Amino acid sequence: MSAFALYVHWPFCAAKCPYCDFNSHVREAIAEEDWVASILSEMRYAAEMQGEARPVLSTVFFGGGTPSLMQGKSVGRILEEARALWPWANDVEITLEANPASADAARFADYKAAGVNRVSLGIQALNDADLKFLGRLHDLAEAKAALVLAQKNFDRVSLDLIYARPGQTLTAWESELKEALAIGTEHLSLYQLTIEPQTPFSLLHQRGKLVIPDEDHAAALFDLTQEITAAAGLPAYEVSNHARPGCDARHNLVYWRYGSYAGVGPGAHGRLWLGDEIVATVTERLPERWLKNVAANRHGYTQWEKVACEDAAHEHLLMNLRLAEGLDLAAYRERWGITLSPPRIAELEAQGLVTLQDGHLKASKRGLLVLNSLIAELAD
Repeated sequence: MSAFALYVHWPFCAAKCPYCDFNSHVREAIAEEDWVASILSEMRYAAEMQGEARPVLSTVFFGGGTPSLMQGKSVGRILEEARALWPWANDVEITLEANPASADAARFADYKAAGVNRVSLGIQALNDADLKFLGRLHDLAEAKAALVLAQKNFDRVSLDLIYARPGQTLTAWESELKEALAIGTEHLSLYQLTIEPQTPFSLLHQRGKLVIPDEDHAAALFDLTQEITAAAGLPAYEVSNHARPGCDARHNLVYWRYGSYAGVGPGAHGRLWLGDEIVATVTERLPERWLKNVAANRHGYTQWEKVACEDAAHEHLLMNLRLAEGLDLAAYRERWGITLSPPRIAELEAQGLVTLQDGHLKASKRGLLVLNSLIAELAD
C-alpha cells in the first residue's frame, strides 16, 4: 500500500481574498477549543472506519483557510490524537500553511514545539501594489520578515506565488521569480492566476474591469517559469510545484500518486482505502453546520461513497500525469487491469503532447497546458 496522509482543514481567515474559492470564512471570534474537539472526533471516526489494521501515517497537512490563526496548543492536540490513532512513519512530514500577516516568533516556536517540521508561506507577490490588488493583509516587509522567521524555526520552508497577474510582463515576472529563488527556500509553489466562479474577481472579469493575460502570454509565462526554476536547481516535479532534489512536498505526492488520505474539518475531501475499496469522502462546507453535524453524528461527512474502479483509474491517470515522473504504465495496468491504447499514445506522442520513455508516460510542456483534454484522449 502507498503512503497514507491526513489533511486537516482550518476554515477561518482574517479576510477573504478576492481570487479565492477555497472553503474559507471570516468570523470575528470563535471558540477554538470546540472546533479542535470536533476535528478530533472526525479523526477518530475516519480511523475507526479503517478498522484495526490501520496504515502508517506518513504526512500531515494543516490547510485552509489560515491554519496559522490556530494556537500552537491546538495543533499539538491534533497531532497528539493522530499519533494515538495511527502508527507513524519515522520521518513523518508535518506541514502547516501560514499567512505572513499572522506570523510571529512565538507562534512559530509553538508550532515547532507541537511537531510541525515544514511551513508553507502564502506570500503570493513580491511587491506591495500586487499584494494590495490580491487582497493580501500583509505588505512586502511583513512577507520578508515572515520568511526570516520561518527559515529560523523550520528546516523545510516553501513559499507560494501567484503569477500571470493583470499587465504582468515576462520581464517583470522573471525579475520577481529570481528574487523569490534568491530567498533560498527548498520549495516553490507557483500558480497562474485563474478566475474562479463566484469570487469578486469573477464579477470584475465579467464586467471587463479585470483582464488577465491571454492564453499565449500565459503559456509564455509558464515556459519562462519552467526555464528559470530548472536553471536555479528547483525544477518542476508537478505542474505548479518546484523543489530542490529530495525536497518535494511529500503530502501532495500522496494525492498525485493516488494514495490514501483522510480529510477532516469543514469542506475537506478524502480518498480512503478500506480493504479493496476506495471511498471518496467530503465533509460539510459551512463551518457552523459542520460543527452541529459532528456534535450529532461524531463526524461531518456528507459523502462517503465507493469509487468505481473505472472512475478511480481515471482519477489516477489525471493526477499522475501532473507529475514530472509521469505514469508507470505497467504499474497502472497491474493496479487497475487497464491498458492504455498504444496507437493512441503514439498519436499523442507524434503531436508532441506526451513522451514515452522506459515505460513511463509523461505529459510534455504542451501537454501540460491542455492536460484535461489530454486525459480525455487517453481514457477514451
